[in-house]
Amino acid sequence: MHEVIQGLIEAEGEARAIVQRARAEADRLVADAQQRAHDWGARARQEARAQAAQTIETAVEGAGQEKCKRLERARAEIQCQVQMTEAMRDRLADAVVRCVCGQP
Repeated sequence: MHEVIQGLIEAEGEARAIVQRARAEADRLVADAQQRAHDWGARARQEARAQAAQTIETAVEGAGQEKCKRLERARAEIQCQVQMTEAMRDRLADAVVRCVCGQP
């Protein structure tokens, strides 16, 4: 009987050791998976930031080009609408001189 009890105690000890090793392995696997997930998330965030920066840069360049085009169109439109003849310039110069000199 003593041998049977001793065998049970040894089996229980072995079972406890197996469970401890299994728990340690599970903890290691979980920690490894968490680290990989963290690394993947960090890499994904970095790639997203780089892509967002590129998108913003492209949008800013496009906006700058559109601004230049609009300014050029506005300049051309204003230039077409405001054409001053030599006679208009003379009358304007005379009006400025009268204004500066205080004459009506």
